[in-house]
Amino acid sequence: MALNLDKNLKLYYSISEVARMFDINESTLRYWEKEIPTLKPKTSGASLIRQYSEKDIEQVKLIYNLIKVRGFKIAAARKILSANRKGADKTSDVLTKLMAIRDELQLMKSQLDRTFV
Repeated sequence: MALNLDKNLKLYYSISEVARMFDINESTLRYWEKEIPTLKPKTSGASLIRQYSEKDIEQVKLIYNLIKVRGFKIAAARKILSANRKGADKTSDVLTKLMAIRDELQLMKSQLDRTFV
């Protein structure tokens, strides 16, 4: 059986890694954990080191989308996540795809601009 190189082999990410993924402070993640009950990364050791799984990172992505991208207050984001989780998931997926398409189009435009200069 061949090794699947496309699969991400890392099971957990540190709080600093997750903060870098979203370009936010670690304190922001800790605040979101306190305010949004569905975000509960695994903790280990006496110092309670946070370990974020892929599922936790998806949750952070949803929260980031609601608060940072769409501009909701933390209470509104909490309410949306508890009342309409499927809708929030779908909206986040669509937004992620649209942002990827936008980035690809911008890259294509810059390449075309360089070609016709």
